[in-house]
Formats: sequence, C-alpha cells, structure tokens
Amino acid sequence: MTINFTKNKQKVVVAMSGGVDSSVAAAILKEQGHDLIGITMNLACVENASDRSCCSLAAARDAAVVADKLGFPHYTLNLKDDFRRLVIENFIDEYRRGRTPNPCIRCNQLIKFDQLLKKAKELRADLIATGHYARIQKLRLLKGKDAKKDQSYVLYRLDQEQLAHVIFPLGEMTKSEVRGRARELKLPVADKEESQEICFVENDDYVSFLKKEAPELVKPGEIVDITGKIVGQHEGIAFYTIGQRKGVGAHRGEPKYVIRIDPEKNTVIIGDDPDTLKGELLAEGVTFISGNILQKPLAVTAKIRYNSPEAEAVVSPLAGDKVKVEFKQPQRAITPGQSVVFYQGEEVIGGGIISQ
Repeated sequence: MTINFTKNKQKVVVAMSGGVDSSVAAAILKEQGHDLIGITMNLACVENASDRSCCSLAAARDAAVVADKLGFPHYTLNLKDDFRRLVIENFIDEYRRGRTPNPCIRCNQLIKFDQLLKKAKELRADLIATGHYARIQKLRLLKGKDAKKDQSYVLYRLDQEQLAHVIFPLGEMTKSEVRGRARELKLPVADKEESQEICFVENDDYVSFLKKEAPELVKPGEIVDITGKIVGQHEGIAFYTIGQRKGVGAHRGEPKYVIRIDPEKNTVIIGDDPDTLKGELLAEGVTFISGNILQKPLAVTAKIRYNSPEAEAVVSPLAGDKVKVEFKQPQRAITPGQSVVFYQGEEVIGGGIISQ
C-alpha cells in the first residue's frame, strides 16, 4: 500500500543512499507525478568502503543509475566535514566517556534532516523524502507498518519544523513489498544487500576503528567484581559496553557480564547476569516531538535500544533537559550513551540520551 502524500505536484528532494529503500521511495513519488531531485550525501566515511556502506562510491553510483532510469537529476552533496565534526567526533568522544553511542541518531538529526533540509530550501524544494520505515500524520511521528523494519526509534529527534517538510513514502509498506516493487520496476538495486550497521566503521569493527582514530583510548586498566576485587585487566574501557559477556571471561566458574564502566578510575566492573537488570535510568538532552516541555510524570512505553522491545515506564521531569525513567519491570543492560525513546501506542513522543 502506498499513499499519495500531496494532491498537487511538488518539488521533492529525495535522499538516495543507493539502496533499495530510497530507490523505491523515489519511484513512488515519481509515479505520483512529483518533480524530483536525487541527492546522495558524500560523507567520506571509510577509505575503500565496501559496497554495503551508504558512504561508498558504489552507493553514489547506484543512486545515480536509479535516478537516470526513473528520469530525474541526481547530485552528490559533500557533507564530509560536517559529518566528521558532528557525528564521528561525537562517536569517539562518547567512548572516551565510557559510553556506547548510536551515531545514526545524530546523523539523522544533524545531517539528513538538518543539512539536507537546508539544501532543499536552497533548491526551492517543497519537501524532502527518505526511505525510512516510519509514518507522519498531522505532524506526529508514527511507527512504520512493518514492525520488523520500523525505524521510528532513530527519528525521535525530529521536530515540528522538520516533520512539516519530510515525507516517508515507505511508511505503509513492508520490506517484502518494497523488494517486490523494485523488481516490478526492474530497478538495478532490487536485490541489493542491506547496508552495514555503522556506515563509517568498516566491517562493523568499531574496536579497530577506535584504535586507529583515537589511539589514546588504548589505556590498560583493571577489571573488578562488584566487591571491588581485581579479577583481570582490560586494554581500554572504550572496548567494552554494558551487558557484554564476550571478552570478559569466566570467574569462579560462572560467566560474567559488564555491569558498569568507570571512566574516572579507568575500570570495568563485572557481575552476574541478574546484576545487569536495572529498574530505572536518567536521561539527558531530552526532547519531545510536540515541542512541549514535560511538566509532570507521564506513562509511556520506552525502548532503551533500537532492537529492544518496548517496556512500560513512567517518565518524570528533572531540572533542565533531564528526566528520570522508572520501568514497571527491570530492564537488561541499560547502557549510557544509547537513546531511550518514548512511545504512546503507535506514536513516538520523544526521547533522550541515557546518562546513568
């Protein structure tokens, strides 16, 4: 199922990654008679990036081929300096702080829906479109129809101004329907593989990336248990994340998990599986899509990472842009640096960065 987003022909900038999703999004809008401009963002993420990266030369080439086939112009927009300053440097700095960031959220907020929207306005375009699996209704952000592909979690920082100028043509479609449409249209990317998880980290090997980009993070320290007893040594806190078991080893014959990282003491604290469960968290940098400020406790369902299920919770306001989130049931491996995103039914109402 697809929806005609506007009754009249409009000028739309389509963010094209060279993948099947953005290509089909463009095809749908073209069929509806809109005037399209395709733009691929040159983020220069990885030297010799694989074809699975949205930053590769192959991705830009595939996007250009699709645009040519569908009959609209395609350009490459150089945003590599902004991307390094706003996304990559933040990614590295978060690991310095003993946190585990989600760079896709900052990229969506500061690159795709900020820089790209500015470019669209320069081109006198009415809207921008992407291949995200999410929906917009009356300036409200809703989950995508395909629960397995829903990407509303990574879009929670969109504001009212952005929602007024963004469309998601795939929001009412499933991934299999998108693949089917691409094959019907004989798009050359119809069977292209999904892009890799973090576009600027080659082969998803973030340890090697951090060692190369920030060698000072290789700073050996102690691994201690919950009593403070030294039970091992680590190579650097940046190479561990909350809930991690692999690489921690077994102590006293039982598997252990990372339950806390102390950047000030350069220490990794480990414990048993039940120790990974926590009933509450604090979040900072909290925003609400409506633009309203939280005045009193609010019942929501919350996700503490992209692939986690929603859990019943109450969000309570704290000073500034901070909130406290109390869960009905303890959650496993709540991780500072990740985002907690708040839902009410199908609607995303906001979220923030987990601080502790």
